[in-house]
Amino acid sequence: MTTWRNWSGLEEATPREVETPRSVDAVVDVVRRAREARTTVKMTGTGHSFTAIAAPEHTLLLPPGLDGVLAVDRAAMTVTVRAGTVLKDLNLALERLGLSLHNMGDIAEQTMAGATSTGTHGTGGTAAGLAAQLAGLELVTGTGEVVRASAEENPDVFETARVGLGALGILTSLTFHVEPLFVIEAHEQPMSWDEALTSYDDMVEAAHHVDMYWFPHTDRMVVKQNVRTDLAPGEQEPPSRLAAWWEDDFVSNTVFGGLCRIGSRAPGLVPRINRVAGRALSERRYSDLAHRVFVSPRRVRFREMEYAVPREVGLDVLRECRRAIEASDWRIAFPVEIRTAPADDVPMSTSYGRDSFYLAFHVPHDTDHRAYFGGLEPILREAGGRPHWGKVHTRSAADLAPAYDRFEDFLAMRDRLDPDRVFANPYLRRVLGP
Repeated sequence: MTTWRNWSGLEEATPREVETPRSVDAVVDVVRRAREARTTVKMTGTGHSFTAIAAPEHTLLLPPGLDGVLAVDRAAMTVTVRAGTVLKDLNLALERLGLSLHNMGDIAEQTMAGATSTGTHGTGGTAAGLAAQLAGLELVTGTGEVVRASAEENPDVFETARVGLGALGILTSLTFHVEPLFVIEAHEQPMSWDEALTSYDDMVEAAHHVDMYWFPHTDRMVVKQNVRTDLAPGEQEPPSRLAAWWEDDFVSNTVFGGLCRIGSRAPGLVPRINRVAGRALSERRYSDLAHRVFVSPRRVRFREMEYAVPREVGLDVLRECRRAIEASDWRIAFPVEIRTAPADDVPMSTSYGRDSFYLAFHVPHDTDHRAYFGGLEPILREAGGRPHWGKVHTRSAADLAPAYDRFEDFLAMRDRLDPDRVFANPYLRRVLGP
């Protein structure tokens, strides 16, 4: 039997049936059979969610048969892709077309359906989340109906299903707003804790995208500021192959992975290791195509919890989390990632209706995360935090509902599109109810 596991190895499941549909009709057939048999079906992505949101109970659908670009509309500046298309493949296809997404996260191995459905986001810009860049979608509902949705067609479905958690239907295609291919100037530099926090608001105001990493048990930060330029594609000055290998591959993956392994075996060394890691990356400036700046290779596996708190309290929450870490006996080898996002109008997005400040906490994939994540989660929850749907958290429907103004609307749409819960699994029953 096939065992499904997510990327971090934290979640696994053993489906009874596995299929690789290669058409919308094939997806419809599987869903109708599952409904008639009163079983369930899940379309998985590439497993980069740290939760069991995509874990199959009965039938597992694999995405490789539903990939590739379907249509390009240069007048409307949209591109339609099959739902199983992986972000890195879409980025390359768009580059060849002279186009780009506006923003994205820093991992490029996710399918577009999985990434949008869980609320994957980058930092800054006019839209941080992938779902906020959607112009349309197509899904197969729990009754086997094919529904196309956009701002003009089935707008209520479109509004809700952009971050659908896999609970409303199986996405078969997605249409994204795109823009002409553009170049970003990246400025990466080490900073002290005080310097970074004091200048953070000014940096966010001055740069289009700001990402910070704090190394626990130290006063060290690494700050990345990305600014859109007027350079035409082809005029960028990327780092040399040697420099890119040294910083992005050898130091950020090979050396960092080795330090994490040492820290796992000898936790008492973690503060000293973090001081070394916080100084390992040197200041650098370069320019490159947007997607080459936004994404980075991740070969060190980890577990992650991320929360979005209101932007105005974000720095205070970060300080409170640091106090909790320093008062504990935890030894945290991974840096804490800090990002911001503008408010969006996607009901189940973590940035729905408010500018957001994201705090992401990590541990190596073979490390017990429960004390660390569990110790910080009450701080984040008390601050009005919303957990990333694809990352570790302990929240349930009862205490998630007050965090989302449109939670009941989402449940009503679920009742309408999947009345028999063909797409249910234990995770969705926990966060949405039966």
